[in-house]
Amino acid sequence: MSMKKTVLKFGLLSAALSSAMMLATVPFIHRLGFEKGAIFGYTAIVLSFLLVFFGVRSYRESNGGRLSFGRGVLVGLLITLISCAGYVITWEFIYFKMMPDFADKYAAYSIEHVKASGASQEAVDAHARQMEDFKRMYQNPLLNVAMTFSEPFPIGLLVTLISAAVLRKK
Repeated sequence: MSMKKTVLKFGLLSAALSSAMMLATVPFIHRLGFEKGAIFGYTAIVLSFLLVFFGVRSYRESNGGRLSFGRGVLVGLLITLISCAGYVITWEFIYFKMMPDFADKYAAYSIEHVKASGASQEAVDAHARQMEDFKRMYQNPLLNVAMTFSEPFPIGLLVTLISAAVLRKK
């Protein structure tokens, strides 16, 4: 299988997996709670990026069992970028079409969390101002995309580097 086919196959599978898990859980965040939702969300991201490992391995096998670290990083990074694009597209749909009040609910939760921690009123007020800034920024689709992309990408990059190192073979 060519690199292009491998990257598309595993990138789209990873994107589909992360998107499906997001669509299955995020609409129910009010029942799960934000803390459990974050744990579940990052677990889903890690699971979807297992496909980076399998994609790099598949490319190595289709290349006669040989794989340099650099080529492994390239394949893994391309799979990661496709997966992240699917993740971002899914979130943008959920946020702007299904849950436009998400930022308000998250800000309220976050402020309440700071209050419950016993922080001073001054600290609570400062956090409330930060949350107002967050909500304003999150309404800008470009900033929303950038922040959303920054959630899965570091994990995909780490999985890429580990996969390329473990699977390299001369």
